[in-house]
Amino acid sequence: MKIKFTHTNIIAKDWEKLSWFYQEVFECVPVPPKRDLQGNWIDQLTGIRGAHIRGEHLCLPGYENSLPTLEIFSYDDWVDGGLPQINRTGLGHLAFEVDDLDKMLKKVLAAGGGQIGERIVADYPNQVVATFVYATDPEGNIVELQNWGTR
Repeated sequence: MKIKFTHTNIIAKDWEKLSWFYQEVFECVPVPPKRDLQGNWIDQLTGIRGAHIRGEHLCLPGYENSLPTLEIFSYDDWVDGGLPQINRTGLGHLAFEVDDLDKMLKKVLAAGGGQIGERIVADYPNQVVATFVYATDPEGNIVELQNWGTR
């Protein structure tokens, strides 16, 4: 049996605005075609009568091919899930390794994102040092920024 991870999905209130954020801040690249999905098969798949989904896939930075992607979709009729919490069960956050954590955090904030908690530096075995901060995208989804180095 062959298994291959393909994508992570975010349901957005405004898929175009959220897609722009990930393209602008994290240099994700759209993978055509944009999606405009509706019909009986979507209704059957989602269990939602009259579902209409629009959005696109974004190739994640650091990967040469079109996979894995971040799939950003909006439903015409969406349900507000409230703001994600760092300790809530279920999917917790997306993580990006960056070479300049402070610069990336500023970029996130300038593009309408936010910050959760404090920027911290943690010592790991073998003189490894990691710097972390939790941020949010404009819709409140949690994004971990991380940088790894040595002493």
